Amino acid sequence: MTLIARVTDGLPLAEGLDDGRDLPDSDMYKQQVKALFKNLSQGHNEASRMSVETGPYLFHYIIEARVCYLTMCDRSYPKKLAFQYLEDLKNEFERVNGPQIETAARPYAFIKFDTFIQKTKKLYQDTRTQRNIAKLNDELYEVHQIMTRNVQEVLGVGEKLEQVSEMSSRLTSESRIYADKAKDLNRQALIRKWAPVAIVFGVVFLLFWVKTKLW
Repeated sequence: MTLIARVTDGLPLAEGLDDGRDLPDSDMYKQQVKALFKNLSQGHNEASRMSVETGPYLFHYIIEARVCYLTMCDRSYPKKLAFQYLEDLKNEFERVNGPQIETAARPYAFIKFDTFIQKTKKLYQDTRTQRNIAKLNDELYEVHQIMTRNVQEVLGVGEKLEQVSEMSSRLTSESRIYADKAKDLNRQALIRKWAPVAIVFGVVFLLFWVKTKLW
């Protein structure tokens, strides 16, 4: 499975057309990808490169120039090759579609990029080819520092952040209501405190005025 999406709003830009056809539970994995893209669009991404465990597979993704390039591989597939595959996709996608990425308005606006995805995928499928063995031995490209996390943990972070945001908004709203009530109570307390004094002064002034008129 290979998908490319815009990070700012999660809009899918391109994918491999044969993705998931023979994959058990493919719909579930695609839903996880959509949820992951949604999290990324809400700013929940922790790293520009990450591996996410899901069942017997791993999602690998990279984020460059606000675009996410994601692929799903068997756990046994070399992590180094998976990320080099994504790098190849990124470089070509930016070269061909760079100026149009931000203005794309409909899903899969760059579906023709599937041709390059399929061609590149074939190059990386067999890990025993001389080309891929050379890439595995390339010390200039290392992936040891790329974090690996569980999909439920990653998606759960987004849900918790949303809950915290909702709680914060609710507390802010309740604080405003409390502040308004406090102002009303203070106002009422002032009225109760000074109303008798005002009444006494009013009566004294009225008596003085009447007495003046009578004189």
